[in-house]
Amino acid sequence: MKKTLIATTALIATAGGAAVAVASPASADVERRGTCAGATYELNVDRERGGWDVDADLEGARAGSEWKVVLRHDGAVAASRTLRADDEGELDLDAFRRDTAGKDTFKLTVKPVGGTACSTSLTVR
Repeated sequence: MKKTLIATTALIATAGGAAVAVASPASADVERRGTCAGATYELNVDRERGGWDVDADLEGARAGSEWKVVLRHDGAVAASRTLRADDEGELDLDAFRRDTAGKDTFKLTVKPVGGTACSTSLTVR
């Protein structure tokens, strides 16, 4: 009985450790931040469903201001929109991109309409 209990405990501990090891990279989160025209922007990339969940956020913009937001994946335009900041000075652009062979590089460019562009990029494996 004692040997069975030890073997079962070891099996559960091993399975639990494997689940954590698998879940951890799947929920890995990579982000970059910067400031542009008094607002803070953030590029956030999360591994999900065989690809990348990409989120671009802007906070602290003037309410109602318009911003050109461009997201690139490996140099190609993945999303390009002109967005208006909400009443709290925030805006958001989300995209899902398939994982490509090797490294994936994402670049976010934000620009207040009539202003100067700012950008950040990150590379994930």
